[in-house]
Amino acid sequence: YNMYTVCYKVYHHFCNMSIVFDSFFYVFLLKNDCFPLGKCFVFTRENPYSRMQVYIFNNLEVFMDNKKKGMNPILPGFYPDPSICRVNDDYYLVTSTFAYFPGVPIFHSRDLVHWNQIGNILERKEQLPLVNAETSEGIFAPTLRYHDGTFYMITTNVTPTNDINNFIVTATDPAGPWSDPYPLDSAGIDPSLFFDDDGKCYYCGTQNRREGSRYFGDNEIYIQELDLNTMKLVGESYPAWHGALRGVEWPEGPHIYKKDGYYYLLISEAGTGHNHAVSIARSKSLTEPFTGHKANPIFTHRHLGYHYPIVNVGHPDIVETQNGEWWMVCLASRPRGGYYRNLGRETYLVPFIWEDGWPVINPGKGILEDTFPMPNLPAYEAKEIPAKEDFDTDTLPLHFMYLRNPKEENYSLTNRPGYLEMKLNADTLSSKGTPSYVCQRQLSFDFTAETKLSFSPAVENEQAGIAIYQSQSFNYQLLAGKKGDATVLSLVKTERDEVTVLKEEILDAFYPDLTLRITENEQDLTFAYSVDGKSEKILADKVDARILSTDVAGGFVGNTIGLYATSNGEESSTVSAFDYFLYEDDNK
Repeated sequence: YNMYTVCYKVYHHFCNMSIVFDSFFYVFLLKNDCFPLGKCFVFTRENPYSRMQVYIFNNLEVFMDNKKKGMNPILPGFYPDPSICRVNDDYYLVTSTFAYFPGVPIFHSRDLVHWNQIGNILERKEQLPLVNAETSEGIFAPTLRYHDGTFYMITTNVTPTNDINNFIVTATDPAGPWSDPYPLDSAGIDPSLFFDDDGKCYYCGTQNRREGSRYFGDNEIYIQELDLNTMKLVGESYPAWHGALRGVEWPEGPHIYKKDGYYYLLISEAGTGHNHAVSIARSKSLTEPFTGHKANPIFTHRHLGYHYPIVNVGHPDIVETQNGEWWMVCLASRPRGGYYRNLGRETYLVPFIWEDGWPVINPGKGILEDTFPMPNLPAYEAKEIPAKEDFDTDTLPLHFMYLRNPKEENYSLTNRPGYLEMKLNADTLSSKGTPSYVCQRQLSFDFTAETKLSFSPAVENEQAGIAIYQSQSFNYQLLAGKKGDATVLSLVKTERDEVTVLKEEILDAFYPDLTLRITENEQDLTFAYSVDGKSEKILADKVDARILSTDVAGGFVGNTIGLYATSNGEESSTVSAFDYFLYEDDNK
C-alpha cells in the first residue's frame, strides 16, 4: 500500500464504510471509546503516530465487532417525537417540526439504524399554515400508521392563528404527495391512530380531564372511534388512563398496540424535561379503563442525575420486526458544557423484550446507550448528506427548512445558476414574521458552518449573512452590510427578545464577496470572515452558546444554522446571493 498518513473520516453510521487492512497496519482510534464517532487513522509500522494512539486494533476481529453495533442517536439533532411503522420489510419514521416548513420529515430504513429522508409530509401552505407561530408552536408529535394500502399521518398544529388543531393527511406513497388535511373536531394534543383486527380505527389523544383538571398538565388519555369514510370522530369518547403516578403531570404522547389479547397503551408522563418517563397500561377492551403496570415507569433516565450524558428520555413508539424482535424509538437529549441542551430532542433506538405480558426495555441494563447490538435485519445503506451544498439544482435538499411559511418569490435557485438568491425581507429572525432564512439542523456541539456571500446593499439597513437560531428570542447573526462606502461586519445577539450588536467592524473598502463562518467547540462560538477566501479574520470568539439551549431559552426545539437576509423593517428589492452552504460536523 505504501501509505504513511492516510486519514479516513468515519461517518456517523460506521457500517457504511469498508476498509481492508493487511498485517502491516495498525488502526488508531480517537474520541474516547466511541468507535463510530472517532477518526480512523491508518499508518505503516515505519511511520507510527503514537501520540494519537488510544486503542490499537491488531486484528480485524475487534474491528468487525464494532461494525456490528448501532449508534445512537439514530437521527442526531432536532428530530423530536419520533413515530414509526413497518410495511413488510420497510420501516418509516416521522418527527415533529414545530414552526419550521416544510413539516414532518419522513424517513425510510430496512435495518432501523440507517435512515434516508424520502420526503416532507406537509410541504404545502394549505397543509401547514404557520402565520405568526412562535418557534415552539406549529407541529406537535405526529403519529405515522399504515393500513390496507394507505399511510396515515395524524398530528396537531398549535399555531394560534390556525383554524385546524388536530388533523389527518393520507398517502399511498410515503414519499408523497400527501392529501390536504382532514380536520378533526377533537380536543387536546398528541393524537394517535390504532387499527383493530376488525378494521375499525380508533383515535387516541391527550386532553384536560373531563371532570376538571386540578392543575396545569392534569390530563387524561382518551379513546374514540374514527370513521375512515368521513374522517370524523363518531360515538362516545372514553377516558382510558390518567398516567401511572399520583399527581403526575402531562400524561401524553399515547399509542395503542394489540398483543396476545390485550390492548396496550404506551405513554409519556412528567413533561418532556429532565423528569420525562415512559409508562404503560393494558386492558381487554378499548372502552374500559386501562390498568397500569406495577413496575411503572418502565423507562426513564431521571434517576441517573444531571451528569449522565443522555437525559429526558421519553415519547416512545414501538415496532415488531419481521423476525420477531421488538424495538422502541424515543426522544432524548445530550447536554454539553453543563446541563445545556442546544441540539434539542433527538431520535434514539433501544431494544426490548416482553416478560409476563409487559415490556422490559434494554434487558439487564434498563437505560438508553450510545451503542446497541444491530437488529437482526438485512444491511441497509444510508445515503451520505454532502457537507457542502452548492445550489446546483433547482430545488433545495429535503433536509433544508424555512422558518414559518416562506414567501416563495423571495427565493430562487435558477436566476443565477449555482447560487441561492434570497430577496431581503423586512421581517427579521427576532420577529414572528416570515424572514428570508434557509437552514438546516445543528447536529453536534463541534461544527463548522460557512457560506460565500455576494451582496451589494443599497442602504445601511440592508444586511445578509449566516445565523445560528434557537428561537425568535434567542439567536446569533453574523451579518454583512454597508456603512458609507465600506463593508461593515456585525455580530448581532438576540437574548430574551433584546437585540444588541456585540461586535462591529468597518472594513477598509467595500467587498461585494465575503466568506462568513461560524464554528462551535463545546459551548464556545467563533464568528469569522474572509474578504479573499484565503486569509480569515475572527470577528468574535468564545461567544457563549449556552443561551441557545432549551435550558436557557425554553421551548421544544433544537438549533438551526442557516442563511439569512433582511432589510430590518423596511421594504427592499435588494437580492443577496449565496454560492454554497457548508455544514461540517467536526467530531466525525
